[in-house]
Amino acid sequence: MNDSALQFGLFVPQGWRLDLVGIDPAEQWGRMLEVAQRLDAGPWHSAWVYDHFHTTPQPTDEATHEAWTLMAALAASTSRVRLGQMCTCMGYRNPAYLAKVAATVDVISGGRLEFGIGAGWYEHEWRAYGYGFPGVGDRISALRDGVQIIQRLWAEGTATLESESFSVDGAICRPQPLQSGRDGRPRIPTWIAGGGEQRTLRYAAKWADATNFGGGPEQFARKRDVLLRHLEKEGRDPAEVRLTSNLNIVVRESEAEARRVVDEVNARADSAMPAEHAGTGFSTRGAVVGTPQMVVDHVGALREAGLGTLIAYMPEVAFEQGGIELFEREVMTALR
Repeated sequence: MNDSALQFGLFVPQGWRLDLVGIDPAEQWGRMLEVAQRLDAGPWHSAWVYDHFHTTPQPTDEATHEAWTLMAALAASTSRVRLGQMCTCMGYRNPAYLAKVAATVDVISGGRLEFGIGAGWYEHEWRAYGYGFPGVGDRISALRDGVQIIQRLWAEGTATLESESFSVDGAICRPQPLQSGRDGRPRIPTWIAGGGEQRTLRYAAKWADATNFGGGPEQFARKRDVLLRHLEKEGRDPAEVRLTSNLNIVVRESEAEARRVVDEVNARADSAMPAEHAGTGFSTRGAVVGTPQMVVDHVGALREAGLGTLIAYMPEVAFEQGGIELFEREVMTALR
């Protein structure tokens, strides 16, 4: 669906996936900034964070740095790389407030923000922070209603809208984003995340500039085809919606070396979790753990299925950046 070159993004370590364990909290921002500035100075298209409050796969007392605070900090401390969240949970912030936060960050960044949004799923966080945990249908309805409020506020600077999930009456969004959409009105590129075929992909076909769903090449191609059918019904050109996916990667010169890194990553995670959850920190299921050629083969198959942007997660980068260097040198070169 995308004729332009394959783009590459990387998640900045922020603690959610227990990737800062053992680093003093006072030093963690420095590690995050080091990775982000490396991306900014290198061949990467974008830097990403997760929108979560508690660690995974189990809630622990380890730090999880807040996504939109990091967005503002990274906007002020980088100059080129684009900045995104994969993905903001619609239920965690009122959409009018979120529209204003995003617009402000877009201005701080000089127009480099990507806006990832989804329905949310981490029940422990929802309940812990007092949001309840609505059923999946209600969460997806909130996504539908919230995106419309956000995009209207960006485009018009004000919005009045009564919906099933939210109500705004004369909400003002100033400053508006620096970026603009195809119609010339202010708009931040909107990524609607999730692969739900009946509703989420249908809403993406109506309002998104990009989608984000996972799976191997066959599953990715299936979701692509469902999205194409929704786009046809909406009368939209498929070229207007970029297909993206996240992928867990540990890449080294040999498989044995890559697996050594995974063992070290999980040993750090295990130190922060109850013993009964040992070994669950970084799952190799669905991940690529091995040589550059293994990564090239997997990502190349996704590209053949329509992938336009790959967002990699490398669990060790707060401690060592050999994987980033190898990815830049061999994987990016081969796929470009």
